[in-house]
Amino acid sequence: MTFHVYDTTLRDGAQQEGMNLSVADKLAIAPLLDELGVGFIEGGWPGAVPKDTEFFRRAAKELDLKNAVLAAFGSTRKAGTRAVDDPQVRALVDSEAPVVALVSKSDLRHAERALRTTGDENLAMISDTVAFLVREGRRVVVDAEHFFDGYRFDADYSRAAVLTAFEAGAEVVALCDTNGGMIPDWITEIVSELREHTGDRILGIHTHNDSGCAVANSLAAVSAGATHVQGTVNGYGERTGNADLLTIVANLELKLGRQLLAADGLQEATRIAHAISELTNITPYGRQPYVGASAFAHKAGLHASAIKVDPDLYQHIDPTLVGNDMRMLISDMAGRASIELKGRELGFDLAGQGDLLSRVTNRVKDAEAHGYTYDAADASFELLLREEIDGSLPPYFRVESWRTIVETRPESSGTEKADGVVATAEATVKLHTGEERIVSTGEGNGPVNALDHALRQALVRVYPELEEFELIDFKVRILDQSHGTDAITRVLIETTDGNRSWSTVGVGPNLIEAAWEALTGSTVYGLIHAGVEPR
Repeated sequence: MTFHVYDTTLRDGAQQEGMNLSVADKLAIAPLLDELGVGFIEGGWPGAVPKDTEFFRRAAKELDLKNAVLAAFGSTRKAGTRAVDDPQVRALVDSEAPVVALVSKSDLRHAERALRTTGDENLAMISDTVAFLVREGRRVVVDAEHFFDGYRFDADYSRAAVLTAFEAGAEVVALCDTNGGMIPDWITEIVSELREHTGDRILGIHTHNDSGCAVANSLAAVSAGATHVQGTVNGYGERTGNADLLTIVANLELKLGRQLLAADGLQEATRIAHAISELTNITPYGRQPYVGASAFAHKAGLHASAIKVDPDLYQHIDPTLVGNDMRMLISDMAGRASIELKGRELGFDLAGQGDLLSRVTNRVKDAEAHGYTYDAADASFELLLREEIDGSLPPYFRVESWRTIVETRPESSGTEKADGVVATAEATVKLHTGEERIVSTGEGNGPVNALDHALRQALVRVYPELEEFELIDFKVRILDQSHGTDAITRVLIETTDGNRSWSTVGVGPNLIEAAWEALTGSTVYGLIHAGVEPR
């Protein structure tokens, strides 16, 4: 039986708050979706959204899709007109997309109140528009909007909307939980009942996550007979999002044995999910099922002992099946097994080195008791481990002193009255590389930025590799807030060299001292992995 995987990231997913995809963004994301192996890519609403009209114009010339076909999204004709005369229906044909996804009302209340027409006219709008598009040579997927809410209000009318679409020539009717309020039992019951009236025609499912059940509802629909699933990569979408298509497909392929994606698409899921996150400029959700950075991350020492014997004891699948990997998190919960596994992950064979494992374990527990965390600071843990193995870190530089100054002064546009204040930060570092003493001053937008500039300027002449380093993330957390201004500060920074990134942690009585520790640790780690020898 043919099973459709239909992606609507570029259309429904793009309605997420804060997301604004350009035509270039869409043209870059579409090949990734095709590489994943989906069968359909819904590109947008030509005729209604100028940007989407442009996307389809360019896509016809610039995209060379191997697995997917493009679908243009639109709505049924307006009440009281003919489909052939409706300019937005005509725009769907003009888009040259081989598939048209046609949204139609399947809830009588929406037909009467939103469209301000009769139930019979709404059915005529569905029939006329579908039939016209089929005559124009298009494959038609009808999205039965608000179907489940409508079915619970008036099952006969919602069923009639679905059957009307099929009778007019629709290839698929996707049942939409538009408000996202359904739960799996309701989905199963309704799809099963409808299936008795639709025969072997293709029913689809399109769910939103407002009740937290989007993926579960999609799976329930498939169990009840749906053979077409719609969703978005990473669960993008308005309000709480659409069903995460990656999670749906991973469950169907890995749990239920269905081969849905072309080739080995599922093994590329993690890479593609993160690549799309970069293009949408939305930070990946670490705890996303299957493809999240934390999806196969283990922390407790008890788990580590078992994982050391057999990783499958604490993992529901082999993470490589979705292109992910197991990670060990180092924390005060860590035992010697956790340290050994984490060392192996970082490239150090610690097997049989009981004394070393005990020293590292105790040092981690003591550090975390003083505010450090290595969960998100693998680079800092590696530096700690190297220090215990070798006795010290490579002597790239020795710090003599450092200081920061923040100066504020009135800012005026030339009138006698000042318009406000402007603050500048300046940092000076004094350090030694070999026999050379270096003094460097840097300015920045805040004291940490100034320190970063001063440290980099001081060392880049000696270690030109630092030219490629860039601080890309900076997080501050105040520990023991009840201590007020005497509270401990923890800083996490992420640095990149253009090819890879790493995170370090610093802890101190204030932001500046904590940041300085994280910055110097990041510099040492980066130089080690760049293969640089101390000078």
